[in-house]
Amino acid sequence: LLDMNWNADFSQCTDFVRNITLNVLQNGLPHGVVLNVNIPKLKREEIKGVKVCRQARAHWEERFDHRVSPHGRNYYWLTGKFVCEDEGTDTDVWALDHGYISVVPIHADLTHYPTVEQLNTWKLNEIS
Repeated sequence: LLDMNWNADFSQCTDFVRNITLNVLQNGLPHGVVLNVNIPKLKREEIKGVKVCRQARAHWEERFDHRVSPHGRNYYWLTGKFVCEDEGTDTDVWALDHGYISVVPIHADLTHYPTVEQLNTWKLNEIS
């Protein structure tokens, strides 16, 4: 449902992108947060709107195709398939599959804070 083409046509969503951008400029974002915006490959009138979502639990299963160039050289082309393991209706995948632009606020802190608290109760400094 997404257009992965290098020359994808974004003309159908310019009003939405302008509105998202103006809202960010007017309201700001917390430090370290960026927006991951994905747009379905639909005509303007088919886009149902914008959904603020969470990122779905999903991943790419990578595969490599062995190919030979016109000059006889071997090379490998990265391919694969997208696997979504999340059935939530509050995810970016759901939004895109249902004709919405998805907006996911993301940040780079991957720390699992509940486990930090748990690990701090362990006796990690006691050496036997």
